[in-house]
Amino acid sequence: MNITGTIDRPLTLDPQKQAPMKPSTSEPAVPAAHDVTTAGANDSRQNRTREMQLIPEALARAHMYERLHEAEQERHAARLVTARRMQRRAERASRRARRALALAVMQ
Repeated sequence: MNITGTIDRPLTLDPQKQAPMKPSTSEPAVPAAHDVTTAGANDSRQNRTREMQLIPEALARAHMYERLHEAEQERHAARLVTARRMQRRAERASRRARRALALAVMQ
């Protein structure tokens, strides 16, 4: 039993070892001079592949930037809450001091 493979499932994945494609009789034969060079296509495919490989890195970088921005905002909000608490404490101390001074002057 000799299994040759199909187009979808070739016997080998190595293109050098696969059988060459036979020209179809329904398609007109086009000279190779009119064929577009594949060097540009390979370069663009390689660049596209490199870009696709860098997408997770770019997403991670954007996510980390967003997390750093959120952390900075939370730190700013915490400092603001602390500053307001200290201001209220200082105002209360100021009112107590005025009241104590007023009581001392009245006696």
